[in-house]
Amino acid sequence: MWFVRKDDRALYVDRRRETLERSHADYKRAPIVVDPDILCDFTALPFPDESFAHVVFDPPHVIRKEALGNVTKFYGCLNGDWKEMLRLGFAECFRVLKPEGTLIFKWTETQIPLREILALTPEKPLYGHQSGAKARTHWCAFLKQNETSGGTP
Repeated sequence: MWFVRKDDRALYVDRRRETLERSHADYKRAPIVVDPDILCDFTALPFPDESFAHVVFDPPHVIRKEALGNVTKFYGCLNGDWKEMLRLGFAECFRVLKPEGTLIFKWTETQIPLREILALTPEKPLYGHQSGAKARTHWCAFLKQNETSGGTP
């Protein structure tokens, strides 16, 4: 998603740091490298409240016990109580977001419809866009309301 992966304005976090071989179909391509700037879980971000003006939340979107194919090796997979995990992820994104800051949420409907995921947060997206060959990828933009102004832009 990033035009410049190591842009100084971006901070990439993931709970994994690893290099994985690609599955059989892409075995000749370079390995998958997951190398975040900060190791952490998106359900417990190590940042103070209202630290960022802009947050991108792109969680795993495939339910699976373990990463098997290239997509789940690169992006991870949902397992266990994944609904609670995503609920906590949304809460953390809004906690670290400054008032009037933006959250961009990316979701691909491979197994779970977007409406079920958006039901995990009380926040409502301002607008969105569908993309991809089958229009399964959704980009949703949220604007964190400023409590002092009553939420009116």
